[in-house]
Amino acid sequence: MKKVTNGVLAVCALGLLFICIRSIRDTQNFDAQVAARESVVKARLIEIRSAQEAFKVRNNGVYCDNWNQLIEFVKNDSLPSVKKQGVLSDEQMDRGLTESKAAAIVNSGDLAAIKEYGLENFRRDTVWVSVMDSLFTYNGFNADSLRYIPFAEGDTFEIIAVPTTTRSGTILQVMECNAPDTSFLKGMGKEGKRLIYNRNEDAEAKGAYPGLKIGEASPNWNNNAGNWE
Repeated sequence: MKKVTNGVLAVCALGLLFICIRSIRDTQNFDAQVAARESVVKARLIEIRSAQEAFKVRNNGVYCDNWNQLIEFVKNDSLPSVKKQGVLSDEQMDRGLTESKAAAIVNSGDLAAIKEYGLENFRRDTVWVSVMDSLFTYNGFNADSLRYIPFAEGDTFEIIAVPTTTRSGTILQVMECNAPDTSFLKGMGKEGKRLIYNRNEDAEAKGAYPGLKIGEASPNWNNNAGNWE
């Protein structure tokens, strides 16, 4: 009888061990899936940040608040790029030359001044390069997908672009782009719903955003940083 009892206990112990190991493995797999999703969403947000900052360069310091307009900009607009030939020596800089002054002398066509300052091989030419070729040359980039939150079954990022006034009275153009946990953690079952709930509770307690975001549409400008950076 004692042997039978010991055998039953051994089987129960093995069963509990198996359940524990499986639970740990399932938790690790779930955490890995969450991390993988977050990584993809962060990468998309960084692409959006690059597009917005380029848009600001071409549109009088203002960010875009419209997806159609931003995507059209990425697909069809261009950015200035300076092609450089030659560098200024210490001697030339000691004579008061700067990049802009040297370029102005060369562009003036004044051969005597060019020779005097030794700028025969100095060139600074601005060329225009498409936004796609400037920022998104890697394989797999699709401008039309910028608006969509990965794994979110069609949900789109929220973009905000507004002027704000700092405490010093300066008017600042700011932008923000958000991806809530409720979107990119969809379809992860009960564990996913529990994680979303816990994250929302934690974010509310801290006064933080419950998800991933770049920028800050408030006077507390953060240089368009991501809230994970």
